[in-house]
Amino acid sequence: MMKVDMKGKTVLITGAGGAIGAAMASVLAENGADVAICDINTAAAERVASDIVGAGGSAKAFAFDVTSPESIAAAGEAIEKEFGGIDILINNAGVNVGPNDRKPIHEFSSDKWEWILSIDLDGVFRVTQGITPYLIKRGGGSILNISSVVGQIPFRNQCAFAAAKAGVINLTKAMALELAPEKIRVNAICPGSILFEGTKALFYADRERAEKMLSHIPQHRPGKPEDVAYAALYVSSDEASYMTGSVLTIDGGWTCGFARDF
Repeated sequence: MMKVDMKGKTVLITGAGGAIGAAMASVLAENGADVAICDINTAAAERVASDIVGAGGSAKAFAFDVTSPESIAAAGEAIEKEFGGIDILINNAGVNVGPNDRKPIHEFSSDKWEWILSIDLDGVFRVTQGITPYLIKRGGGSILNISSVVGQIPFRNQCAFAAAKAGVINLTKAMALELAPEKIRVNAICPGSILFEGTKALFYADRERAEKMLSHIPQHRPGKPEDVAYAALYVSSDEASYMTGSVLTIDGGWTCGFARDF
């Protein structure tokens, strides 16, 4: 188990009620950070915060809507009041369409396009714009954006998700350039196929479908939320002090090349 000293650091994680967000929150809290569990699903955020506190960590849930500047501003003020400031921002909140709505671009729903872009890309902009002044006030810090392998190598019938996550990658680099003078590092992580309830339902509950998915992955297994969480721990820590504008891929080798026999 990786250990990094995060004592005295306050971390704001959006979408922290979900599997990857909860794993990052737990790992960061285990290493001494105070964690603001931010999610539009307040019940899920409360459960994650309760689990962390029950395990001896420091966490509190906050209602947070990445599409609302007012919600972001209110949460920022509340988090500063609770923990004294914000040192690390993890832009993790994201959505995608399910299998029934995955269609080629000429059939893709414009409403679904706008919904995905408003959260997955615009949300990163809004949250970063609203929360960065808190990091500046602390003398610097770290921002981590969660993109996807779909932002590196697009998949069919997911044009909105592919566009949003590709945008997050280049936005990360632009942010790194602009925020370096403020002593703020900005990096991105691109997860591949990570096992949680959603992907179980989509792929891994059915053996034939699971094998089709795994045939693309050289390690022939899905990742765990903790695989992303430990990468986030390192990237967010002072040990990664010379790392900014980087894109870290956690995908079992999926994007290395064509892995299937043919």
